[in-house]
Amino acid sequence: MPAHAFPLDSLGGIGCILPLIVIGSDVKEKPSAPSLLQGTLEFLILHALQRGPLHGYSIAQTIHLLSDEVLKVEEGSLYPALYRLELNGSISATWGASENNRKAKFYRITRRGRKVLNEQVETWNRLSGAVARVLSR
Repeated sequence: MPAHAFPLDSLGGIGCILPLIVIGSDVKEKPSAPSLLQGTLEFLILHALQRGPLHGYSIAQTIHLLSDEVLKVEEGSLYPALYRLELNGSISATWGASENNRKAKFYRITRRGRKVLNEQVETWNRLSGAVARVLSR
C-alpha cells in the first residue's frame, strides 16, 4: 500500500483508500490529494496549542496524529502560519530546549488566540454543515 494512503476501516470492508492531505508545498512531486481551505492551517494550529506550549515539529505532529494521520503539515506552510499568528497576537513564543535538548521556539495560544479559535470553530461548523447538506441532496 502506498505510504500516502491507508484503508478506511469504517466503510465495512469496501477497501476504500483515503488520501493523505498535504498542507503546504514542500512536496517535490505534485500531490494528488486535495488542499485545505485557506486559513484552515491557522485554525488547526490554534486548536493544537490548546493542549499547551509546543514547538513547530510537535505542532505538525499533533495535527497529524489528531487527524488519524490524514493531514500532514509541511514546514514551508507551518512556519509562515506561525509567524502570521504571532504577528496578529493569537500566539506568543519563547525559546527553550526540546525533548532532545535542542534549542526550539515554543508557541502558546494567547487570550486573543482563544477568541479567534472559538470564532473559527463556529464558522467551520456552519461551513461543514452547509457542505454536508449540499452533498446529501
